[in-house]
Amino acid sequence: MKNFCLVLSMLVIFFISCKKEVKSEMESGTMADSIKIKEPIAEEPLDSATQMKLWEAYATPGNAHKLMADETGTWKCDMTFWEEPNGKPSYATSTANVKMILGGRYQETKYTGTMMGEPFEGIGTLAFNNASKEYTTTFIDNMGTGMMVATGKYDEKTKIAELKGEMVSPLNGKKTPYREVYTFVDPNNRKMEMYDTKDGKEYKSMEITMTKE
Repeated sequence: MKNFCLVLSMLVIFFISCKKEVKSEMESGTMADSIKIKEPIAEEPLDSATQMKLWEAYATPGNAHKLMADETGTWKCDMTFWEEPNGKPSYATSTANVKMILGGRYQETKYTGTMMGEPFEGIGTLAFNNASKEYTTTFIDNMGTGMMVATGKYDEKTKIAELKGEMVSPLNGKKTPYREVYTFVDPNNRKMEMYDTKDGKEYKSMEITMTKE
């Protein structure tokens, strides 16, 4: 009799447990059914004529490219460097030859001079992307094997372009952020300031004053 009661009790518990699981599954199913997943709205395809116009606008130099073209010529560069915050400055000079390339779509600058007693050569490019409305600058030189790439925008009111990027330190192989501030002083004068990061703090590492010859 005791065994029969024990078995009966176990069957009752099992039956109640099964009912709870079924109810839980039904509730979960109801909740899942009530949540409607929004399908992503597909972009309407552009007709070929519209696509052609957009590509033409993307490839056509505009006012930003004219601003870059105005710098065409030879510039004298007086450079000041700081290796660390509040450190002793060092100086160098170079000449920059600026020209537009690829049908006036990009600016190319070639630097020649002397730095730390050694011959210095560098090549910079500047682009304005008509689609993103941003400037991108690149720089390579004979004192390293990496390329610096920064992106940013130009403020027409202040006549200042601010671009940000990352560079790999040859001392530890780690990427660190840097920032360039390029000021259009007047038609014949420019100023470029570069800010590096050390120990998590930004500091001014370079300043170049450029005078058009």
